[in-house]
Amino acid sequence: MLRSEALEFLMEAHNGLSARIACEAGFDGIWASGLAISAQFGGPRQHEASWTQVVDMLEFMADASDLPILLDGDTGYGNFNNMRRLVRKLEQRGIAASALRTSSFPKPTVLERGTPAAGRYREFCGKIAAGKDNPDDPNFSVVARVEALIAGWSMEEALREPKRTGWPVRRHPDPQQTFEAGRNPDFAREWARRAPLVIVPTRYYSTPTDVFREAGISVVIWANQLVRRSRRRMQSVAKEICQSRHW
Repeated sequence: MLRSEALEFLMEAHNGLSARIACEAGFDGIWASGLAISAQFGGPRQHEASWTQVVDMLEFMADASDLPILLDGDTGYGNFNNMRRLVRKLEQRGIAASALRTSSFPKPTVLERGTPAAGRYREFCGKIAAGKDNPDDPNFSVVARVEALIAGWSMEEALREPKRTGWPVRRHPDPQQTFEAGRNPDFAREWARRAPLVIVPTRYYSTPTDVFREAGISVVIWANQLVRRSRRRMQSVAKEICQSRHW
């Protein structure tokens, strides 16, 4: 899917049920959202579920669906040794890939106010190398989640930061501003398809997908739609039953 000529889409899932729903809907892959998995545990927004809890939940998701799963691996849950162990455990459960972000550990969510701290290049690249160090599955992929733009850095820094796969993230409702940081050149054009480019259009969800296709994007991730909609629906049903005392 990462190297497909077509624009591919991943749907967020956070447990076995939502993974099966994504599969039945016709999606070809699943995004295991750290925010959504933490939310279904009733946890805070800072994704404080441990990596063992996340891996255990991924096993249910893999059993419920035969789709490839891309995990939101956050910062690798520690240093390069933690990242290497995480990948080994993911492979044992048939997970296809993990994303790795450059921000500090523990990290804030990109949907919160404020600017997340950008990690050091050497540490970040070391974690990527550890994730790709003699994997049992040669097709296991590591997606580098680049946060230079969201941290307010220049386009040059954003282009220098990725080592395996670029993932520009920018909190801005205008898709043109997402692909162009201010007056800087278009990231996708400058990136020039060196590796697959993945985006998460949470803040510009209404943008026609042809815009992404024309920009040379490989994969679009619908990052938290299922958990957000299910939460609202459960709140509505629970309130209705509580007030009416019948269903």
